[in-house]
Amino acid sequence: MSPHLLSSSFKLLVVAALIVFVTGCTTTTSPEAVLTVPAAPQKYAAIVVDAHTGQQLFAENATAERYPASLTKMMTLYLLFEALQQGRVTRTTPIPVSAHAASQPPTKLYFKPGQTIDVDTAIHALTVKSANDVAVAVAEYLGGSEENFAARMTAKGRQIGMRNTVFRNASGLPDPAQHTTARDMALLGMALRKHFPQYYSYFSATEFVFRGKRIRGHNRMLKKVAGVDGIKTGYTRASGFNIATSYNAGGRSLVLVVMGADSSRKREAHCQALLQRVLGKSLDDTRLVYADQPAL
Repeated sequence: MSPHLLSSSFKLLVVAALIVFVTGCTTTTSPEAVLTVPAAPQKYAAIVVDAHTGQQLFAENATAERYPASLTKMMTLYLLFEALQQGRVTRTTPIPVSAHAASQPPTKLYFKPGQTIDVDTAIHALTVKSANDVAVAVAEYLGGSEENFAARMTAKGRQIGMRNTVFRNASGLPDPAQHTTARDMALLGMALRKHFPQYYSYFSATEFVFRGKRIRGHNRMLKKVAGVDGIKTGYTRASGFNIATSYNAGGRSLVLVVMGADSSRKREAHCQALLQRVLGKSLDDTRLVYADQPAL
């Protein structure tokens, strides 16, 4: 055999071996979804944590500073659930909407100053609609002012181990001083389930009815993958597309955070591929059903 043919044959064998190696080491039906970063490096971060043990199963830029966007509302909800648990509010407590709250930019429910929203509807508005006006109304009601409430959010984060998070508002709207990490958001996701199991089902809602109108949500993972039961999506131009996902099925409980994706589709594909990799199996029960509303 000529040296040229030997060289060509050797290259083919190497390529074939690499294909076998990659196939054997990856458990996803679409391995490139995991191996391809879905965002610019300065925005991307991801982590997968076993919610039972706290074991970190995957991490990339997990402690790098990032903008939380509407993942911020996870802490707003944490403090609202705490108020419910302590009896300071009930699900029917009316929350007034101030002029400041009503003036927030979309996404919102378009309240007028002086109107009210009950706590149960407010929770749905935050988990499903990610309503900024409602987030501010909750903050003002519980904290006296949004600024005071944001300080409480940061302090509560420290209590549950969020060492690198600073909150400046209740909604996640852009603020250069508001930052977090994928690790901290995973901790918050685990804390929400651990401390408020009686309220956690709110995160599974995909729609709710408000003033006779059906409001659909942004979190398409809830309809794409059986076992996903939360938690929250987020987007601003500075942050990119973020998501904190909770998975509970087959005896496995996971919390995943993906931050900074270039699009909602890339965010969800990457999240799903990370699930497949960690679980060691293809998600055969995937249902490609999308909400009508654009993802945020």
